[in-house]
Amino acid sequence: MKKSIFIILAVFIAVAAHAQPFQKGTTTANLGIGLGTALGGLGKARPAISASVDHGMWDIGGPGVVSLGGYVGNTGYKYTDAGYTAKWNYIVVGARGAYHYNGFKNVPNLDVYGGLMLGYNIVSYSSTGSDAGYANSYGSGLGLSAFLGGRWFFSDNIGAYAELGYGVSHLNVGVTFKF
Repeated sequence: MKKSIFIILAVFIAVAAHAQPFQKGTTTANLGIGLGTALGGLGKARPAISASVDHGMWDIGGPGVVSLGGYVGNTGYKYTDAGYTAKWNYIVVGARGAYHYNGFKNVPNLDVYGGLMLGYNIVSYSSTGSDAGYANSYGSGLGLSAFLGGRWFFSDNIGAYAELGYGVSHLNVGVTFKF
């Protein structure tokens, strides 16, 4: 058992040693599931899912790169009570920019970043039963939000990520791919 753990650890370290930090020209794609949301609704929530892409655009003074990218996420709610059903659907689409800090030279497989997103929240509402006249009475809107995140690459191209901020959820976790 100890020998197996040692071999797995050695393989992990060898794979991680070849990972490159986020650089100009690097593109990453995140696919995640969200926890917690500021988007309202009653009843049972549908899991929040999201996808985002970042592309390293500029090396800037100091250890870092600025990226530009996009975001799309979806969540919803369904409430049923005594012959009445209401459904909310939220789609957030946004353009985002981030600063990726590359100062952790001893940990090249770690990408720590923070940024801003300009997004549009597309809200749809429908109901059946006694309150059916309020369908589509919820407004969509433009918003600015901030986010902080980190990626850990297990190889040159695949890793895990966690991101705090406003999108369809407060916390997104999932898989990340580097191209």
